[in-house]
Amino acid sequence: MQILNKEARYDLMGKRNLALVLSGILLLISLGAIIVRGLNLGIDFTGGTLVEVGYPQAVELPVVREALSKDGFGDAVIQHFGTSKDVLVRLAPREDIESAVLSDRAFTAMQSIDPNVDLRRVEFVGPQVGDELTEDGGLAMLYALIGILIYVGLRFEYRFAVGSVIALVHDVLITIGFFALFQVEFDLPVLAAVLAVIGYSLNDTIVVFDRIRENFRKIRKGEAVSIINTSVNQTLSRTLITSGTTLLVLAALFLFGGEIIHGFALALIVGVVIGTYSSIYVASSSVLFMGVSRADLMPVKKEDEGAQEEVP
Repeated sequence: MQILNKEARYDLMGKRNLALVLSGILLLISLGAIIVRGLNLGIDFTGGTLVEVGYPQAVELPVVREALSKDGFGDAVIQHFGTSKDVLVRLAPREDIESAVLSDRAFTAMQSIDPNVDLRRVEFVGPQVGDELTEDGGLAMLYALIGILIYVGLRFEYRFAVGSVIALVHDVLITIGFFALFQVEFDLPVLAAVLAVIGYSLNDTIVVFDRIRENFRKIRKGEAVSIINTSVNQTLSRTLITSGTTLLVLAALFLFGGEIIHGFALALIVGVVIGTYSSIYVASSSVLFMGVSRADLMPVKKEDEGAQEEVP
């Protein structure tokens, strides 16, 4: 017991019921936002028209937005693309206007700011392509979770596999719920960020699970709660340092990377914060609630090994 008390600087597992309540509240808010408000899907999923232009001089986005609003494009998504001279405009599809006509009208409206504006690129995404991307994105997330369940199930005892998937579903739902709650645009880069969050969270969880399994075999005395608490404390500094340095990079991307990757960086920031919390509380607490014990993690002795030891 002295080993346990020396290693366990913080009673993290003692707060597991409070963490369970917090996770429950966050999940209810996230599910409510997804069901009631829905996701603000970008052009990648809904279909529409993308127009990229280049001005001879720097142009302010409110000026471009005002010019487009006068021609009936008040719902257009406008952002700088690379420099303050380059502007990217996303137009939602309209049933009564063809995509080619829509892009021509938008370009004409932007010419009112400066006739020398250069049309760089026009892309059309049909509703059918958007539906396919939505379906493929959902399947990619589902396949990732199934693959992780199989991998962790082969590497650890089944309770750990279930606990890791519970933590991953927890992280994904809260991250997506954040975008639904605040109506931040959800496009393909954001979906890629959510998939990256799954991998990041799983890495943290496996580190904690490895230490739990090691301590169950090494520490002969002590209850499951104490051993898991010790294990989480031993990996806590590594978890916080890794998450902290990652968040520094993501904050730099969010602040200085331009609007085009704001959604990507924001999804990763939310995911890393929630993933760090879940690797400490959700994954470990789930294993504890499922009743893991030392007997479940002790290596199985083979009968032929015992027979070989008896041979002189």
